[in-house]
Amino acid sequence: MRFHKAESAFFVFIALVFSAGVLLFFAYGIMRTNAIKLATVGGAADLSDFARLLFTTGVLLTTAIIFGLFFIYPLIRTQVREEGKLRAMTESLSARSESLQHAALTDSLTGTQNRRFFDDALREYLQEFGRIEKPVGLMVLDLDHFKQVNDTHGHDVGDEVLRRVSSCLKDLTRYHDVVARLGGEEFAIVAPNMNQDALVKLAERIRKAISALTVDAGTMRLRITTSVGLAVWDGKETVDEFYRRADKMLYQAKRLGRNRVCA
Repeated sequence: MRFHKAESAFFVFIALVFSAGVLLFFAYGIMRTNAIKLATVGGAADLSDFARLLFTTGVLLTTAIIFGLFFIYPLIRTQVREEGKLRAMTESLSARSESLQHAALTDSLTGTQNRRFFDDALREYLQEFGRIEKPVGLMVLDLDHFKQVNDTHGHDVGDEVLRRVSSCLKDLTRYHDVVARLGGEEFAIVAPNMNQDALVKLAERIRKAISALTVDAGTMRLRITTSVGLAVWDGKETVDEFYRRADKMLYQAKRLGRNRVCA
């Protein structure tokens, strides 16, 4: 298990303070045991040992304080500032979403965002997260063999499949993630502040959840699967280059047999 820098620094700080406490306790024991000896001529050596213990304790405590002030506190402040920026950006995007016409930015069938909102949100996320050097993950999903569903069971069943999948995507993503239907049976998710490992885990959860869905089609129950392509922004790509890289991974998932995640 890997700890964050702030956590590791905190553990070191606690260890220093704990060590200082142990030494203080030990020094107190010496003082009580040798209280009478310290008043005699022969107690000079004990007094010297006691002084060294107290000096060492003072050094440890001073080191702990300096460590806390000049290493732990700046890390914590940096994290607080970054969280504040993330929260402000999320609130800004939410306010912007509400201020624009809802119908113009929402897919009427599934209730997810549409392609126009997706393009604007992805561009804005890359701009804002590039400033604070945080990752942005992109997931492009395409339902497998969806045309056969429409051709065999009709568009009503196909529409229900799309609604069920959209509901699944919204349930498994965070409130500040962007879930959009790009068109037809293709969806996309923008996942800010998510690295490669976390994005792959999320994509696998989504893939498994979709494959567990069943949709009634008369006397039949349809199973649905999806292929997923992933990319994490490298900080230099344009919006189009970033999207094309994720889309390329989607087609690789299709070529490899569908119902899988490629990153």
